[in-house]
Amino acid sequence: MSYIPNSGQDRKAMLESLGVANTDALFDDVPRGFRYPALDLPDPASEMEILRELTELSEYNVDLNHVPCFLGAGAYRHFVPSVVGHICSRSEFYTAYTPYQPEISQGTLQCMFEYQSMICALTGMDVSNASHYDGATALAEAVVMAFNLGRGKRHKVLMSAGVHPEYRAVVRTYTQGMDLAVTGDEAVHDVQQLQKSIDADTSCVIVQNPDFFGGLTDPSTLQALADTAQRAGALLVVAVDPISLGLVAPPGEYGADIVCGEGQALGGGLNFGGPYLGFFAAKQEHVHKMAGRIVGQTLDRNGERGFVLTLSAREQHIRREKATSNICSNEALMALAAAVYLTAMGKTGLKKVAELCYHKAHYAAARLTELPGYAVASTQPFFKEFVVRCPRPVEEINRYLLEEWGIIGGYDLGKEYADQANHMLLCCTEMNSKEEIDILVEALGAMGAQA
Repeated sequence: MSYIPNSGQDRKAMLESLGVANTDALFDDVPRGFRYPALDLPDPASEMEILRELTELSEYNVDLNHVPCFLGAGAYRHFVPSVVGHICSRSEFYTAYTPYQPEISQGTLQCMFEYQSMICALTGMDVSNASHYDGATALAEAVVMAFNLGRGKRHKVLMSAGVHPEYRAVVRTYTQGMDLAVTGDEAVHDVQQLQKSIDADTSCVIVQNPDFFGGLTDPSTLQALADTAQRAGALLVVAVDPISLGLVAPPGEYGADIVCGEGQALGGGLNFGGPYLGFFAAKQEHVHKMAGRIVGQTLDRNGERGFVLTLSAREQHIRREKATSNICSNEALMALAAAVYLTAMGKTGLKKVAELCYHKAHYAAARLTELPGYAVASTQPFFKEFVVRCPRPVEEINRYLLEEWGIIGGYDLGKEYADQANHMLLCCTEMNSKEEIDILVEALGAMGAQA
């Protein structure tokens, strides 16, 4: 084979070293009848013919470019401008690894710095790192950070039941063996109830806004929660959908100490579940306990702008026992995608995306309330997701939607919540056209008529 760089002389030397006369002798242990079996292969084809056949086969797959999708629950289908893939696919970014010699990685560091700056502007916070694996691990790192800021003397974490169930599970996994009790997430996701549970042993209070069910909490209510937590010496941690921040108040405006979440919606695409991006921002006063890395801006000896790793408390850089995180990858490529997305969209573009999500979700909700047997169960204002009570099991409805209408339905809340049987979490983004929503309503109406 021409692509193996072994000359005839090289092969002869290797065979002599092995003590065999030829390559056939290497297969003596394989029964002769199995050494070179006849293969029932099709006739040879040209590259053009093969590509045509493979393309035809690929059309049998269900993908989101060909079917309407109303599934969210933490991973969202948003428009990704072409410039995101173009920039991220450049070899200097695509093949780069973590900058162990940051002084010669100015391009990578500048991208991280710009990403951090935009996350701070988006969340209303002072500092951002770059970054975490996903939203769930970012939230778990927030809990660890709050525990460290309390010097390990506070042993209770209050977490709303409105926090994504997978985030709650990861927080519990992270905090095993930390002498921390995670409470509150078994109860209803009521902010006032959380507020009453804050005491001197509370390390942090965690809410999600919009919550897992799509509901929005009024900023004044969250400000009151922040005030109560901080008077007790605890921190307020807020997990957010970054797209919603194009429309609603950023957590920094209502007193959040730490803001984190899943950044997949910022140009990441669905990608079959990963890689994703955990963004993380905090107040300046907490920066020294922040996990991950922070890129700063400075001046070199010639007075020119330069970028440095300001904080990098990873076990690869300092003594393991002093590390604040074991994050071994900063998801730099996904952070770059988010930076490019935010740059391309700008303030006006992000606001437009958020408005489209909001109005399309509310249009869908209004249409569904017209259907017999269906009811919008969301009782508070919502952003792009809302809960629908259905006349039949959600699993059955989703199977019908996909098989009969070619529609990917919503999330079956009964999988996570025993009291949410026959409740579907529906999501609408800017990618869902009015025609798609109308078809969904028609399909659900047809399903309801059969009940």
